[in-house]
Amino acid sequence: MSLKIYNTLTRQKEMFETVEPGKVSMYVCGPTVYDKAHIGHAMSALVFDLIRRYLQYRGYDVRHAMNYTDVDDKIINRANQIGMPPVQLAERYIDEFMHHLDDLNVLPATVYPRATREIPNIIKLILDLGENDYAYEVNGDVYFRVQRDQDYGKLSGRKLEDMQAGARISVDERKESPMDFALWKSSKPGEPAWDSPWGPGRPGWHIECSAMSMHHLGEQIDIHGGGNDLIFPHHENEIAQTESVTGKPFARYWVHNGMMQLAGEKMSKSLGNLITIEDFVSKHEGDALRMMVLNSSYRNPLTFSDEIVTAAERGLERLRGALRPAPAGHLAEGEPVQALQQQISAARQGFVDCMDDDFNTAGALGHLFDLVRAINQARDAGVTAELVGQGQALLRELMAVFGLRTERPAAVGGQADAFINLLIEMRRDLRQQKLWALSDQVRDRLAELGVLLEDSKEGTTWRWK
Repeated sequence: MSLKIYNTLTRQKEMFETVEPGKVSMYVCGPTVYDKAHIGHAMSALVFDLIRRYLQYRGYDVRHAMNYTDVDDKIINRANQIGMPPVQLAERYIDEFMHHLDDLNVLPATVYPRATREIPNIIKLILDLGENDYAYEVNGDVYFRVQRDQDYGKLSGRKLEDMQAGARISVDERKESPMDFALWKSSKPGEPAWDSPWGPGRPGWHIECSAMSMHHLGEQIDIHGGGNDLIFPHHENEIAQTESVTGKPFARYWVHNGMMQLAGEKMSKSLGNLITIEDFVSKHEGDALRMMVLNSSYRNPLTFSDEIVTAAERGLERLRGALRPAPAGHLAEGEPVQALQQQISAARQGFVDCMDDDFNTAGALGHLFDLVRAINQARDAGVTAELVGQGQALLRELMAVFGLRTERPAAVGGQADAFINLLIEMRRDLRQQKLWALSDQVRDRLAELGVLLEDSKEGTTWRWK
């Protein structure tokens, strides 16, 4: 089976074929850095990290760009509120987000372009649009002439005439059409500004991504990604700008992740219903959030709740539990051995088949749990450690493709671990006092909570079911 990807532009799954054989260019829209990042930002970063990891697993050389919008109305307004220079504010939150990407075990992008470092490329692109009559200036501001773009709206499926009919009267009556959007904004007192042919100013939001993608990845790229809230107007405008200059399709595949939801609503700073990444990683390890993403389709909304986080943590411990050292078993042939070998083969193929179907992580994760079950059954049946190790080696391999760490990070112990260990010590004391009923009650209650105790001559260990 060959890899198929859902393309927002065509509204269907398509065979994955790259511009250059064996290589993938992928541009993903990063955050506008004016406040603490929330787990919705983390979801997008995790989705495209999973996509990148799988493409690399399939042998592609991936060049991945993720931008930072570090000059914007939101940044300027926030900086003015707290009395900090906008550049300094943006730098603070970029540094913070980079640390969070480490917490989430997200692979570093090949390049992290920033709007403020791409001003010459942005100006050149605007000049090229002007030469082709797609841009016009009004008193130091430059706008994109939407009506000149014959296929504007093809990504979002919106028709220009419908958008114009539903548009409010433009606040800026200098524009030729209410739908025209800013490419360059003239400077206002106290705002960051750069010299340009139209006077001092700064870039509009949409133009920066077109300029950065073209600069770092070329005129045509394979994958352009981001949250589905960016389809219109941001990605629609990117297409308009880029293709109006190059005359070529901008991206072969437009890939969009669904939104993180809390209480049925999209999580966002403007709504105030968010959980920051900082809040999450102070209580849970980053892999728990990754497990939540894996358990869902990347294109669907993902609901956040304490129950879902707990289920993700239990699943993570089940995977890790299957990697614990196997005892010195004696069985090297027979039905338990054949069952394990068959599951090893089925898990690898099933994993690839699911991931080739538009990155079906939930289906692929199911094959990992089937492998976990086979490993545990083989261990219980006394299969040799060498054969059990073959299953464990595959499990490690596939967990790495998912970016899951095989051990809990040292900094993340959690109150649950300490509490469980305390109960195990209490149970040991009860057993020494031959209070068997009470010791069994501790064991049974932990089992109800998803904690499985395993007694051996070396002592008692525990794992999540």
